[in-house]
Amino acid sequence: MTETIPMKFITVEKGKVVLDVKADNRHLNIFGGVHGGFASAVLDTVTGCAVHSMLSAGTGYATIDLSIKMLKPVPKDVCLLAEGKIINISKSLGVSEGTLKDEAGKLYAHATATCMLLVT
Repeated sequence: MTETIPMKFITVEKGKVVLDVKADNRHLNIFGGVHGGFASAVLDTVTGCAVHSMLSAGTGYATIDLSIKMLKPVPKDVCLLAEGKIINISKSLGVSEGTLKDEAGKLYAHATATCMLLVT
């Protein structure tokens, strides 16, 4: 996915991740707008990374629920910030939220995710 959607880590902290992302011609739908799958994939990534930042070595995760609200059309060729934050973490589940905004703070999409924690 990181080859299809260029994502660059800006901030990685315990419980918070920020990525720089940009939709381009590869992400357009048949009508010429940015496909909703772009925001979905980006928000799945940042919400999962926020959960991952809370885990100890040897613990993985898998997204079991992702709820996304598309608020505005995602622009093409514009740098956006995707931010994921932890909401709650327990022994078996991690819950997080994500936003996709431009540098001025305009919100394009919001998501919440639930991840199952996998102890290996």
